[in-house]
Amino acid sequence: MQKRSLTIAGHRTSLALEPEFWLGLEAMAESRDLPLAALIREIDEARKAPNLSSAVRIAVLRWYQQAGRNGG
Repeated sequence: MQKRSLTIAGHRTSLALEPEFWLGLEAMAESRDLPLAALIREIDEARKAPNLSSAVRIAVLRWYQQAGRNGG
């Protein structure tokens, strides 16, 4: 697990994810031309998962699934 601290919507928080999920999250942010914190804020605002770490993992998984369906 890698733990990173960041500011989301004006408050500091930390997020612990496996390195593979950090890489996926960074690729996702880059593909959308967003700073990492902005992408995480979007995920946080839209999440249905009980915690942010789970919501991020689900978002990364869905992004890769969509890319696979689109041949990319």
